[in-house]
Amino acid sequence: MKVNSNLLLSMFLLFLVFTISCKTANTLSSAPTSVATLEAAYSKYKEAAITHRRFKHADLQPLIKKHSVAFEVSKLGESVEGRSISSLDWGDGKTKVMLWSQMHGNESTATMSLFDLFNFLEASGDEFDGLRDLLRTNLDLKFIPMINPDGAEQFKRRNAIDIDLNRDAISQISPEAVILKAARDDFEPEFGFNLHDQQTYYNATGTSKQATISVLAPAYNYATDVNAVRIRAMQTIVGMNEVLQEVVPGHVGKYDDAFEPRAFGDNITKWGTSTILIESGGYPDDADKQYIRQLNFMIILNALEQIATKSYEQYTTDQYFAIPDNDLQLVDLLINEVEVPVNGKYYPVDLGIRRRDITAGETYYMSASVDDLGDLQVYFGLEEFDASGLKYAEGKVYEKEFDSVNTIDEAKAMELLKQGYLAVKVNSGAKGDLHQLPILVLKSMESFSSGWKTGESTNFFLEKDGIRKYAVVNGYLIDLENPKDQEFKQQIY
Repeated sequence: MKVNSNLLLSMFLLFLVFTISCKTANTLSSAPTSVATLEAAYSKYKEAAITHRRFKHADLQPLIKKHSVAFEVSKLGESVEGRSISSLDWGDGKTKVMLWSQMHGNESTATMSLFDLFNFLEASGDEFDGLRDLLRTNLDLKFIPMINPDGAEQFKRRNAIDIDLNRDAISQISPEAVILKAARDDFEPEFGFNLHDQQTYYNATGTSKQATISVLAPAYNYATDVNAVRIRAMQTIVGMNEVLQEVVPGHVGKYDDAFEPRAFGDNITKWGTSTILIESGGYPDDADKQYIRQLNFMIILNALEQIATKSYEQYTTDQYFAIPDNDLQLVDLLINEVEVPVNGKYYPVDLGIRRRDITAGETYYMSASVDDLGDLQVYFGLEEFDASGLKYAEGKVYEKEFDSVNTIDEAKAMELLKQGYLAVKVNSGAKGDLHQLPILVLKSMESFSSGWKTGESTNFFLEKDGIRKYAVVNGYLIDLENPKDQEFKQQIY
């Protein structure tokens, strides 16, 4: 029987279109893992050995060894000071994904979440097996959890040469930069995750909400053009944002995509890897970023699922660009309309106060100063106070010396504040020792710094008609009549 060749061709094309349509429909219709399931997975597999974000290289080595059975662990090289930089590989799939964290030594939030993720991936025999199997059969994952171990040792941004590794992608002066570039070139990932922390003062533009998570598909040129490589990253970010909007609505910002020719994220995009930047910011009552650690776990796992199923293809670049931009308009304490003295006259100004955390071993203390003043209507305060009718007033050091911090309790400190004292002296203990009293403690000095101008330490009273109503101690606002519960993280001066 003679068969019409045109008919056969038409039937073949119809079959091909039908097959592709079905495949696309199946891919996009598969429901992603629910937020509740992601939360349950984190709760079950959180790495118990990591309890704070100021861990060191040595703390991670037993954990890496623990995963050496389920993961292929490789030593990629050593840092300037000789600390090992390792990768952990997992999965049998064709789509390669590389994730690297702690390029800046004091940006460790995502590192914690990677070890939670390692626990999840290597487990079996529970309700998450379907997701694990999906990832294992479709993805080839390479994790580099700590790129800058020397910086992590001192919990500082830069490496031992004092170089910002994220500005060393081209010159590769640092061995750590050489290692990261070589890992990318050898592995040739289709997707990359560049994991960082950002200042807690970023907010989603036009709102008072902290940008708890900021995201970016980095540009590959000054024109910030969009090509297929960036589009894949943008689409995946939209899916991640859907998860975040369920749990922290409004707390997501889009990082500035201005091209930085020395940066790894920008260049890795330029080299052909769809790169997703995650910046961990701040969240109320989460100073050690343990909740933000959970958010990282959830959105990374969601993104990996999107990549495994190609479900990111359902999203558009318009949805990506609709994510609010980052802004930098947050302060810890915004005091509005306080009257400050200049040459015998008082002027009403707004004070924007920021409390910076200073690392002290495995913990930290706060150091506050005025960041800006004047008309601060464009700023938002994590705490805001209307000081209309209140005047700035200086405080004193209590004349009697106490034996130690331990001989002063909170009630005594509050009593002294009401009497006009902002500081006490102790004759034992050491400068730099930490305490949680709502008053300044002096050991090596007889006076304390105070002021209301930019850059000055914020230790003063707010009074009305000569009566002290509030105290500001190291940037903490204290209502002298109705003090609230708050944690004071201070050092002895």
